[in-house]
Amino acid sequence: MLEVKEISFAYDRIPVLEGINFQLAQGEHLAVMGESGCGKSTLLKIIYGALQPSQGEIFWNGKQIKGPDQTLVPGKQGVKYMSQEFDLMPFTTVAENISSYLSSASPKKLEKRVRELLYVIDMVEFAGTKVKNLSVGQQQRVGLAKVLAQKPQLLLLDEPFSHIDNFRKSYLRRNLYDYLKTEGITCLTATHDSNDVLPFADSGLVLKDNVVLAHQPILELYDKPKDLYVASLFGEANKVSIEVIKSYANTKRRIIVYAHEFTLAHTSGIGAIVIKKYPMGSHYLYKGEAENQYLLFESTQDLDLGTEVRLNISIDIINKRLQNNNGY
Repeated sequence: MLEVKEISFAYDRIPVLEGINFQLAQGEHLAVMGESGCGKSTLLKIIYGALQPSQGEIFWNGKQIKGPDQTLVPGKQGVKYMSQEFDLMPFTTVAENISSYLSSASPKKLEKRVRELLYVIDMVEFAGTKVKNLSVGQQQRVGLAKVLAQKPQLLLLDEPFSHIDNFRKSYLRRNLYDYLKTEGITCLTATHDSNDVLPFADSGLVLKDNVVLAHQPILELYDKPKDLYVASLFGEANKVSIEVIKSYANTKRRIIVYAHEFTLAHTSGIGAIVIKKYPMGSHYLYKGEAENQYLLFESTQDLDLGTEVRLNISIDIINKRLQNNNGY
């Protein structure tokens, strides 16, 4: 188990993290989310032991992970960190980069293990290619294989898909996280992209203004966001008065509504005029001007600018957002 207790950190006396607490069981996956500069990377570096917290302690399986003020060599056995720099040997091949981190084994076992990791990162055909001839995205994938080759018990991934082509990301994400679950590897992924973690993480931790804003099971974090900031990490969202959506509702409370949760209605709902239109492939994203605010909504219908629409939302979604004080 990973235990993070009251971790605080500052750069040049400017607070970055304050009083961070959480636990993560063996084999679970935590998504660390938030906008750029919120402290995601800093938190991972502290957990790895590369940065010294100003206060607090970190334990992995009951043993303390010490910072650079307490130990000469950062890190702890079984804990591996993949930063946004990949630490590869540019003049050797992909296979040689991976195998250099494998324990001594027979050539046959070594080849089998390298091929297994090349499959995970979808680069079997690049085994003999020198790293210097790879794209940045391909190098990032080799960096993933390199840390997996070290058989981590706890894996810390800092924006692991940031340089990878969109058309490869989905396949790679499935491969990687399926592998981690099969091997029982505990994982923290720092990301600003919910697609990296929503289908795969067990829980999510959102950082904002130096503190933990929310820490919930990942689907609960999505379904019942604490506020508009949390919701915006998962997609386009609005904050809407229930009274405006349902005229018969006797409340002025407001709820979060994702753009895709609106449906076009004939009579009831919020009246709006389409003022912007963004083709998204499978659907359109629209910006509508309502009486007191602008709203983002999605539809498969091809609407012209200036079209008057009525936007509705199901009572099930309203009730879900009102649970646990998620209405405002």
